[in-house]
Amino acid sequence: MPIQQINGADLFWDQLGEGELVIFHHGYTGAHDVWLDEIGPRLADRYHCIVMDCRGAGESERCVEGHNIGQYARDVIAMADYLNLDKFSYVGHSMGGGIGYQLGVKHADRLDKLVLVAPIPAAGIQGDPTAHEQARRLRNSSDGREKMIAQRQLLRLRAPEASVMQGVDRALSVSDEHYDDSWQSMVDFDVSNELESLTTPTLIVAGAADGLCAANVNDWQQLPNATLHVFSRVGHGIPRDVPDEFATIVADFLQHGVINAETQQQKLSDAGI
Repeated sequence: MPIQQINGADLFWDQLGEGELVIFHHGYTGAHDVWLDEIGPRLADRYHCIVMDCRGAGESERCVEGHNIGQYARDVIAMADYLNLDKFSYVGHSMGGGIGYQLGVKHADRLDKLVLVAPIPAAGIQGDPTAHEQARRLRNSSDGREKMIAQRQLLRLRAPEASVMQGVDRALSVSDEHYDDSWQSMVDFDVSNELESLTTPTLIVAGAADGLCAANVNDWQQLPNATLHVFSRVGHGIPRDVPDEFATIVADFLQHGVINAETQQQKLSDAGI
């Protein structure tokens, strides 16, 4: 199991494939599984896919501190440094999408392209402030695993049933520090005033059945160099729900970059038409 000390923490990472460099990052209580098992193999014939787990999650060290989006972004950069990657593309899901926003506004010189998959809003997580406390109580209850599985099964749209149990077990395995501090970091996160300066070519991927969809579309509209893909009958777990289709649109974006109404109009202008 590849482990590297990054900024004082032993972080899991792995790689597959050859070609253009892409770093994949998981969401809040997730891990590398979907990237290494599902998406990476679908892209490995064209791309050098690097996956990693952040501190406190997956196979990485259970640290006592550093569980915030700023540190996670610095860990991505330090991992790239360790791997001698001058520039790379980045794919991040959910909280990993927030890390992508942070990379875009703080480390744009290291990025080729950004793919933000059902990312947390650029203005941070909104909503019921008691929701996290309720989720923590469920996580710590004696029958929490069974109830979490039942909840996720009820909301499951296309993902395999086995992935539900894997996701719950990963969520239960994150450290308490990661669970609480990462959540607070997502609440406090706000790069909304910096979106207009985020010029890295960006693809936002949203699920039409995800509660974050409206925020994702709104953030896309603020970005100066971005395109959007929305999957119908798909929720928050896009890579699990539609791995073939998701891998296809990621590969298409990495190959062709941003194509939207503005770039199409620019073609006509350049041609004098």
